[in-house]
Amino acid sequence: MPILPHALSTPVARALAATREALLPASCLLCGGDGARPVLCPGCQGDLPLLPSAHCPRCAEPTPYGEHCGRCLHAPLHFDRAFALFLYDFPLDRLIHALKYGHRLGVAAWFGAGLAEAIAPAAGFLVVPMPLHPQRLKERGFNQAGEIARPLARRLGLSCASEALLRTRDTAAQASLPLAKRTGNVRGAFECRQDFSGRSILLVDDVMTTGATLDEAARSLKLHGATTVWAAVVARAAKP
Repeated sequence: MPILPHALSTPVARALAATREALLPASCLLCGGDGARPVLCPGCQGDLPLLPSAHCPRCAEPTPYGEHCGRCLHAPLHFDRAFALFLYDFPLDRLIHALKYGHRLGVAAWFGAGLAEAIAPAAGFLVVPMPLHPQRLKERGFNQAGEIARPLARRLGLSCASEALLRTRDTAAQASLPLAKRTGNVRGAFECRQDFSGRSILLVDDVMTTGATLDEAARSLKLHGATTVWAAVVARAAKP
C-alpha cells in the first residue's frame, strides 16, 4: 500500500488517508480476515490484552486490589489520574506499530473513540496531545498522539489544543535507556505556549511505560497554571 509523504500532518493529507482507508476492503489489521469494522474482526478484538480493572488509580499500573502502587505512594507523579485501555503486549503492540510506522490513521480514530468511552465525562477539560520534537515530526510526518487526541476530543465535546505544548529537546528514545535514566532524559524537554491557569488538562499519548515523559509534560503544564492533569493513553506497559 502506498504511504503518503511527510505532508500527512496537514488536514488535506489526513482527509486523503481517511478516504483511502474507507474505500479499501475492510480487512482485519491483525489476521487479514473480512468483517473488520472499523479496524479488527471480532475475534482479534477479543484477543487484545485489556488493562486489568485492578490498577493504580494514579498511574494505571496493575496492582493486586486496585490500590495505589508503591511508587505513587512514595513519589506521586505530576499527573493526577491515568486512563488506559490495554496492556502494551501482543497483539496490541502490532496496532501501535501500524499507526506509528504504517501510517494507518484509522487506528488512531478507533483508539480515540475507545478512550472517549473510558474517560467520559470530562467536562471542562482541554485535550492536549503529547508533542513530538520538530525533527521527529518531520521524519514521521504526523504525531500519533495528535491523531488520537482529535477524535477523542470530538467525542467528548472538548477543545483540542494541538500546539499548546511543545517538545523543545530531541531526547533519546526512552525505550533505549535504563529505567533509572529516563526521568533525567526528559527533564526540561517541554515548553508551554499559553497560560493554563485554572484549567484541567487531558494529556493524550499512545503508550505509557514508566510514565516519566508524561510526568515531565504534566509538570510543565502545572508550572503554567494547570490545576488538574489527567493522562490518557492507549496502552500501559506493565512492570516485568
